[in-house]
Amino acid sequence: MTVQYEFPKGFWWGTATSGPQAEGAADIDGKKMSIWDYWYKEEPSRFFDNVGPQDTSTFYANYKDDIKLLKETGHNSFRTSIQWSRLIPDGTGEVNPKAVEFYNNVIDELIANDIMPIFNIFHFDMPMCMQEKGGWENREVVDAYAEYAKKCFELFGDRVKHWITFNEPIVPVEGGYLYDFHYPNVKDGKRGAQVAYHTMLASAKAIKAYKELGQDGQIGIVLNLTPSYPRSTENEADVKAAHIADLFFNRSFLDSSVLGEIPAELIDLLKEHDVLPVYEEGDLDLIKENTVQYLGVNYYQPRRIKAKESEYKEDVFMPDMFFDNYEMPGRKMNPYRGWEIYEKGIYDICTNLRLNYNNIPFYISENGMGVEGEEKYINSEGVVEDDYRIDFIKDHLKWLHKGIQEGANCKGYHLWTFIDCWSWTNAYKNRYGLIALDLETQKRTIKKSGRWFKEVADNNGF
Repeated sequence: MTVQYEFPKGFWWGTATSGPQAEGAADIDGKKMSIWDYWYKEEPSRFFDNVGPQDTSTFYANYKDDIKLLKETGHNSFRTSIQWSRLIPDGTGEVNPKAVEFYNNVIDELIANDIMPIFNIFHFDMPMCMQEKGGWENREVVDAYAEYAKKCFELFGDRVKHWITFNEPIVPVEGGYLYDFHYPNVKDGKRGAQVAYHTMLASAKAIKAYKELGQDGQIGIVLNLTPSYPRSTENEADVKAAHIADLFFNRSFLDSSVLGEIPAELIDLLKEHDVLPVYEEGDLDLIKENTVQYLGVNYYQPRRIKAKESEYKEDVFMPDMFFDNYEMPGRKMNPYRGWEIYEKGIYDICTNLRLNYNNIPFYISENGMGVEGEEKYINSEGVVEDDYRIDFIKDHLKWLHKGIQEGANCKGYHLWTFIDCWSWTNAYKNRYGLIALDLETQKRTIKKSGRWFKEVADNNGF
């Protein structure tokens, strides 16, 4: 095979998942409720086909076989998350020995298979006991998280050399406090701003704890960077609207994580509308001094923006006061997910990080395509022939390759995800995996894309 697109030596090929989406075993071996377990119990109808987080993809029971499948699909690296509600079931205090045993086993099994573990310590899964105290609105929870993070480093940092403080921290803000797709289903811009601010602070505190332990690894954050494109670059109002969308959804966490500064324009905007979060003396220095050492970038789709055309009628502060979303004519779509497919976005992110963020080392920590009804693509051998997924990955990797050729400091590419997983309120509606999961039998079958992915990893390109 001639490799036309070759990637840098030591490139990380792999996939990402999270504890709550893969482990299952939600109420056994001492794990207590996260907000997802609680919300599902209260409102199962909010979840597709009423499928909740208690089962998910049974990684807790099947991790050994699943890690064999990771090996078989070419992984040299893998990201998952530790569940706070499993490791420290009461949020603070006692560590659960069953959880320590499980995470130790997973880490050791990955290393035994030459797969580098990347461990994230928060993936949308606030322990319910912490949410009852106000979740990220409460500084007490910020401090509890920092203690939990430190405990993770102490327990596992001898073998885990790549840590992540948060996955997509903007999403619980959007989902939980603005747009009602995560618990606690609040619509309140001021509370949302406080949650965002305390999450940034929590990340900085975890980084500080990591540095103080003097371990020989690296700590970063995973951000879902969604480039904001104005409807027209000639139209000043469109450009300004896209700039504001970028401030809210990208730069809020990107600037504070990488540069150690919350954008001044964002602070001015929040102040002007009286939704500035409460902060304490010393906080901003803490954020300034504890920036990330590398970045994970999740990229799925672009954000297309136009100047506000419809009148904003709500009485709560929302980002939507400043712009409207724009549907670009002729855009390429994933019809199942309702998301635009725009491969060049991944290159634009490379360029932005290279030019504006000190060319920080980063890796693509998620990219992928969710498809409903994949059973219609099963061939006579029982394998899902997902050529559409192979094409999707190829088209993104070509643009990523171009970004790297131009000097972007990209270390790897991870797909979402290794096995069809439970996806929050969408449950198993759209399938993302390199490996198909039969929900009835829990049987795993490698898809065509899984075999192809191994070839790419083996050849370090395609």
